[in-house]
This record gives sequence, structure tokens and C-alpha cells, in this order.
Amino acid sequence: MTRTILDVHVLHTVPPSNLNRDDTGAPKTALYGGARRSRVSSQAWKRATRHAFQELLDPSELGTRTKRVAEFVAERIRDIDDSVSQDEALTLAAGTITAATGSKIEAPKRKKADVEPAAPESSYLMFLSSRQRDALAGIALRGRGDITAFFKDKANKDEARRAADTHHSVDIALFGRMVADGADVNVDAAAQVAHAISVHAVENEADYYTAVDDRRKEEEPGAGMIGTVEFNSATLYRYAALDVDQLRRNLGEGMREDADTTTPVRRAVEAFVRGFVESMPTGKVNTFGNHTLPEAVIVKLRGSRPINFVSAFEEPVVENGGGYLRGASERLAAYIPGIEEAYGADEDTRTWVLRVGPATEALAGLGTAVPARELADSVGAAAAQRQAGDR
Repeated sequence: MTRTILDVHVLHTVPPSNLNRDDTGAPKTALYGGARRSRVSSQAWKRATRHAFQELLDPSELGTRTKRVAEFVAERIRDIDDSVSQDEALTLAAGTITAATGSKIEAPKRKKADVEPAAPESSYLMFLSSRQRDALAGIALRGRGDITAFFKDKANKDEARRAADTHHSVDIALFGRMVADGADVNVDAAAQVAHAISVHAVENEADYYTAVDDRRKEEEPGAGMIGTVEFNSATLYRYAALDVDQLRRNLGEGMREDADTTTPVRRAVEAFVRGFVESMPTGKVNTFGNHTLPEAVIVKLRGSRPINFVSAFEEPVVENGGGYLRGASERLAAYIPGIEEAYGADEDTRTWVLRVGPATEALAGLGTAVPARELADSVGAAAAQRQAGDR
């Protein structure tokens, strides 16, 4: 069976920075090919990608992931009917979410410093789309008389579960949803994101800093504060794979019966490509201002399995006086045709290449050259076209 798989490969140079910290505050690293590499976790880049969607998509197409899910739905209940008090709205929301997902919604333990009781929460982060929130709020209001008795009716409970399992937002469709207490409302992620690693060996460095007290008197020498911040700089190889078939199943056929059924997939693919390529985790960004964009992006649309090209860098690139980007580009340009031809993965595959500067020249022959402003549109249209032909 022919599949529709999107692979996104990125070479991204980052100056001194600390994008993603470990438990000691140091930049995350990993051993690969026997060499210590800079590393940014997949979770960090997924979150950055989801945040980028806020600039690319309408809020109605996005979801919210929170433990304060009762408060989230209660706000919508009161938007619909302002005669509902806050306490009543929270009770209705908690009962409805429990019916829809099986998850307990309870108030966290009260702390001594708390003046008022906290709103009930789920025990883990829960992902709901805007349309799911609307639907659950509407159902909750219908059970306003006695929410517990309302959901003893199986039809009402089934309706709540359907509301939580349909009309998934783009971010839920892409990155999935895990509901520990309700496996039937889980959503399998369509996107996979690898940990970004540097193509070369790195060593973390430390910046010793001092801060001067603005009201220090002349007779009080010395700094008001001292400390250290660890950082490294790297040329990262970033990779993500998108199962467009799974994405279509998660999104459904469309918002309206008269709409083009491939439109949701095309829009989601475009948002994913732009969001993943152009996003940046925000760790210590105020300290380092590391707002760089990738120098090279290779996108492949395949009819078979995804392929991660990180093995091109199993032997770390060695700096030769001209940085790492040129060597990394040459590695990829040599590795990709070899691995694809060996496994026949070059068949039924389209390739787009976005590159910047002479250091990436080796990548020019890998596919269709495309400027950044056209990359996502071209890939989204091709993915939608394949989906239309697959019906």
C-alpha cells in the first residue's frame, strides 16, 4: 500500500546559547559516534513548533494542553450562559470531562498559604481542541439540573466521549494526545520529531557574569551578584517525519460537507513545515538572543517509510577553518543518494531544497530549489494532491 510520508531535514547553526537545559542548568548533550554532541530534546522543539502555530493558524484550529482543564471548560460554559456561577461552572465542567475521558478531576491539596480553594485539576496535562471545548461546554449546560444523574444516561455519556474524540485541532492531530484513563480517546501522533544533535563534537562552556547594583555606593566595591551560565554553540541536524495518512485520519474529512476534503490536510502540512523549520526553543533566549534561521532545509515526500539521515554524521564533522556548515552539507549531499539508491527509496519521492549561502552549495542538486516563502505551500499542495489521488 502506498503511503504519504513527509521527511523534513534541517541544518541549523546556533551561536552561543542554552536552548534546552538539563536538571543542572547546563545545555543538554548526548554521545553519538563516540563524540559528545549538543542536543535539543524533541519535546523542546515540539513545544516551539506548537507555539509557532499561533502565528500561522486561527485560534479555532488549535488546542490547549493543561491540567486546569475544568477551568478551561468552565470559562466557556460561562461565556455561553453568564447566569452560571463560577463554582457551578467548575462542577459542571469537572463532571463532563470525567464522563468524556474517564479522568478524575479533583481540587489539588490546599497549601497553608492558599486563601481560597484551588480549582479542580486533572492529574496530568490534558489536550482539548477549541471545538471539543465548545461541545463539552454545551453538553455540560444540558446537564445543569443534576450533572451526575445526567451522565448516568449512557446516551449522554457516549455523546460526551464523542465530543472529546472528534474535531481534533491541528496540533492534537500532529502531536497526538494521551489520556491515561481513557485509551479510546487517545490520538496517535502523526508527527515524529527527533532530538536535534550537533553534526560535530562540542564542549559546554561557562560564562562567568557579574551584575552591578545600580544603587551601590562608592565605598561599596564589588558586584551585587555573580554567577555562571553554561552554553555551547552548534550546527544542528534536525529531523521530523510526518505520516500524512495518519494526519488525515486524525483531522477527519473537513469542516463542512461542501468543503474540499483535502484542505485540512494541506493547511496542517503547511503549518507543520513552517512551524518546525522556523521555530526556536526559548531557553535562555533573553541571555543569548540566538534568533537564527536554518541555512538548509531538505523536504522529501515519499510513498514508503520515513528515513532519518542522521547517520551521515555518525563520524563527527571536523572544523577546518571554515566552520561546520560546509562539511555538513557535503556529508548530506553524498549520503542521501547513496542510502536512497541502496534501498530503492528514491522511487516515488519528490524533493525540495531550501538553502542559503555558498556553504550549502553541495545540496543544490538534491531536489527542486525553492525559496522559503514558497516551500510550505509547495509541499502542502503536493501532499494534498497525493491524498486526493489516494481515494
